[in-house]
Amino acid sequence: MDEKEVSEENKASQDFNELIVSLPREKGWITPYLHLFQGFWYSSSEIQAISTFQNHFQAKDNDIVVASVPKSGTTWLKALTFAIVKRENFPSLENHPLLVFNPHELVPPFEFVIYDETNWQVHELPKMPEPRIFGTHVPFPSLAKSIKETNTKIVYICRNLFDTFISTWVFVNRIMPEFLPALPLEEAFERYCKGIIGFGPSWNHILGYWRESIARPDKVLFLKYEDVKEDVVFNVKKIAEFLGYPFTKEEESNGVIENIIKLCSFENMKELKVNKCGTMGKGRIVENKYFFRKAEIGDWVNYFSPSMVEKLSKIIEEKLSGSDLSFRVYDLNNSI
Repeated sequence: MDEKEVSEENKASQDFNELIVSLPREKGWITPYLHLFQGFWYSSSEIQAISTFQNHFQAKDNDIVVASVPKSGTTWLKALTFAIVKRENFPSLENHPLLVFNPHELVPPFEFVIYDETNWQVHELPKMPEPRIFGTHVPFPSLAKSIKETNTKIVYICRNLFDTFISTWVFVNRIMPEFLPALPLEEAFERYCKGIIGFGPSWNHILGYWRESIARPDKVLFLKYEDVKEDVVFNVKKIAEFLGYPFTKEEESNGVIENIIKLCSFENMKELKVNKCGTMGKGRIVENKYFFRKAEIGDWVNYFSPSMVEKLSKIIEEKLSGSDLSFRVYDLNNSI
């Protein structure tokens, strides 16, 4: 690196540090602080990765983006999307990549892998086989411009905010750095209700993709975790048709859809060696087993007090008012 390059890098670093200092900040969940950037809360490393992503990513017309609120079925949707789109490449399930790789490795996230400095993989973008499939938790307004302007397809999944909160809280405490204390439920809930959570406010995150799916239904497919879980076959066919990889009558009669569902099922994925013993990341190491908890609807009732239910219900009602968007917060098979 010559002197000019060093000088430019130092200036970029200085500019970024000045940006972080200028942003509103609050106490973080698994980082000391979260900063308000473009209307959403992130750690400083996430802001740096998102900025690089926005400035440099060049989308292709056949790219696919799996987007989600954290802890809302991301791992499952990544597995299903990969299996659907790549089924001609891997017709045999006996040696399928999902048996030896975690879905987050096969569908790498922009902000945690591709543009994260500790996991720097930008140089591998040209090597990715097409169609390229990416993951992201980045809100729709902050996606790279090229994703919005090309024919890139976005499949988005979210989940009722009661279960999303509990799943996030449990996950955070499992991967909490040793230098930070465990995060009490009540403290996490207060932050959550203020919208202070990574990639939050969660309701704004959801509404951004929801409105875009209505305005451009050929661009964004909006899925609810509860609906997919209730009728997996219908939704797998829906995803395949939306992405331009519909199942043929022959495939349907040969059980291809059912085989994909079984391969990507929570029960199967959780027991795979890579998901029981493997890890993700280079900076912050996360054990793959933590991506698989219960996959249940309504587990939040085991944690919420009546006052918490009342408070979050009022917030959701207020924030989603007028959007025609609602969520089932319990399992229809259980009397919750």
